[in-house]
Amino acid sequence: MKWLSRWGEGAARHPVRIIVGFVLLLVVLGGAAGGAGAAFSNGISLPGTDSQKAADLVSERFPAQAGDTATLVFASDAANALQQPGAQVSAVEQVLARVRTQPEVAAVAPLQVSADGRIAYTTVQYTKVAADLEPSSLKRLEEAQTVAARAGLETSLRGPVVNQLRERAAPVGEVIGLLAALVLVTLLFRSFWATVVTLAAALVALMVGVVALTVVAGFVDVPSVAPTIAVMLGLGAGVDYALFVVARFRDRLRAGDDPVRAAANATGTVGVSVLTAGAIVVISICGLYVTGIPVIGRMGMAAALVVAVAAMTAVVLVPALLRLAGRRVLPRAERSVPLAGAGTVPVASPAAADAAHHSWAARLAVLVARRPWTWATAVIVALLALASPTLNLQLGQPDDGTRPAGDTMRTAYDRLAEGFGPGFNGPLLVVADLRGSADRQGAVRKLSDAITRNPDVAAVGPAQANATGDTAVLTVIPRSAPQARATSDLVGALNEEIAPDALAGTGARAYVGGATATFDDLAARVAERLPLLLTVVIGLSLILLGVVFRSVLLPVVSAVLNLLSIGAAYGVVTLAFQTSWGTALLGVSQQPIVSFVPMLMFAILFGLSMDYNVFLLSAVRDERRPGVAAGTAVVRAVGRTAGLIGTAGAIMTLVFVGFVADGETEVKMIGLGLATAVLIDVTLVRLVLAPAILEVLGERAWWVPRWLDRRLPHVAPVGH
Repeated sequence: MKWLSRWGEGAARHPVRIIVGFVLLLVVLGGAAGGAGAAFSNGISLPGTDSQKAADLVSERFPAQAGDTATLVFASDAANALQQPGAQVSAVEQVLARVRTQPEVAAVAPLQVSADGRIAYTTVQYTKVAADLEPSSLKRLEEAQTVAARAGLETSLRGPVVNQLRERAAPVGEVIGLLAALVLVTLLFRSFWATVVTLAAALVALMVGVVALTVVAGFVDVPSVAPTIAVMLGLGAGVDYALFVVARFRDRLRAGDDPVRAAANATGTVGVSVLTAGAIVVISICGLYVTGIPVIGRMGMAAALVVAVAAMTAVVLVPALLRLAGRRVLPRAERSVPLAGAGTVPVASPAAADAAHHSWAARLAVLVARRPWTWATAVIVALLALASPTLNLQLGQPDDGTRPAGDTMRTAYDRLAEGFGPGFNGPLLVVADLRGSADRQGAVRKLSDAITRNPDVAAVGPAQANATGDTAVLTVIPRSAPQARATSDLVGALNEEIAPDALAGTGARAYVGGATATFDDLAARVAERLPLLLTVVIGLSLILLGVVFRSVLLPVVSAVLNLLSIGAAYGVVTLAFQTSWGTALLGVSQQPIVSFVPMLMFAILFGLSMDYNVFLLSAVRDERRPGVAAGTAVVRAVGRTAGLIGTAGAIMTLVFVGFVADGETEVKMIGLGLATAVLIDVTLVRLVLAPAILEVLGERAWWVPRWLDRRLPHVAPVGH
């Protein structure tokens, strides 16, 4: 694109202005973020579902309960210790007295004790949702519990407030990603300044993206996991995009261009690929909004924001930094080589080009070209084998029972299940809207009796009515654990049979809420909207690739290759979290795959896989000259890009692997899935499968009907 080349030249001629502009942007965004009052939330909204209707009724008609809760759990080694007067009971009473006087606490429920007198708990109701509380609220709870601990009681905590405010683990993923980038970029470029430019641009992009996200969070509810996902993608994409621009700039310096011309060429050529790749990632991730699930759409928005900033930084800030670094981005031995005269034909020195054409990757491409069907079949079979465990993938929502042993929330979960039954950790809230009922008490009694008679119900708590008496809430304890199929069946029965039958003719209606019901509705919504997401993301990506490469077959082939990589990643995640040996390796419990993870992974991976596909196909297009056979162009392109794509993929993979150490289950799953897919993509797919298919297609890969060719806009790179 000529305008992009001119932009790169302008940035290179005025580098200080560009850098000052980014500094001012950070200052302005930082000030806006400070005044926005951003708060990240763990809440899930599912418009139109029964669980959301229940949540809305509670929020609207029980304002005192609109805040979140924390559960304090006490456990003794001695039977009846918490039922009889003594030091331990006195200590628990002191804890409750302290908690009642703490700021933002609306109420502390009466202590509930298990039948054997060993385990007790209380629920602390706050006036605010967890996202609006300060971390000091949790610290005060922990300090209050020390009284019970000194009396010999085991103490633990769980609940939304604890999950939101607990201290997060150190940023292991970010540290691993930066160290990996530092080492791999240095090995690739063998230049301190090339490494500095690449990492500086990536870090600036990450800072701008995260601060901008913080500003957005001041006006829109953003999930608490969104910043982690944004950092994960922003760091990987920021390094990758800058890496490709720096590599092209170095090639142009070797070809004899001065730094300004080299920056213009790099921006006008590789910049097109960067913007195309970034656009596909953004389109793919923003496609999550078609799911109709706000929490998933906003996760996508957060990720898309940082990726867009990373692409912008690569074509705006990187040319300016490269102009300042000049020939110092080359290895020391090459800096003193005199300029060969500015030219635009060669893309690298003859020696470098010859080395690329005879590299190990080029030799592998030659082997693949000799038997393309054999290689393609072998890789496809391998990827399908990796994807096969996906057939047994179980969607759900891991709860506190899947956290590591020793975690306070896991301890509380285990003690409550031990003392009060497995269903106690997943209570259902049956919310009755009584506005249309003439006999409100009678309607509630009928509903409670019908639920109590169900054999899958362990207990039904007393009905809690609001001040006006037009709404009542029943707490239902299932006999089965929250993740059990029987609990989900009970939710369905309550919504579809028990409540409607019990309230027939009363004018009242009831909705089932609570975490289990919410996550069941989430899983159902994901399954319902996934086909639409696939259609939108794949369709828009096909159109964009068709425009950029002016081909009908290449976009289709690219989409199929991406789906194979994604399927393999799904299979690995299923093995890792739903088999005994996989969970042993990760140190986690067997658990279902978080409902939104496959959908989020698809959107992200479809875009990321296209990144490397765009760079490879761009190189093949560069090599397609008169007299050069299609197969030869592919071999040369693979040889030329393997090191760069491999390094970029290795950095991205290690960044994602680092996030497997995160404490949040969904982040672990996403990190492992993304790392697997990227690793497969830059090895089996880009080195073997894609070259094999391009060899089979030959010139047909670039076929486009004349009528379509005349109508497609031209976005060809400038400066070859």
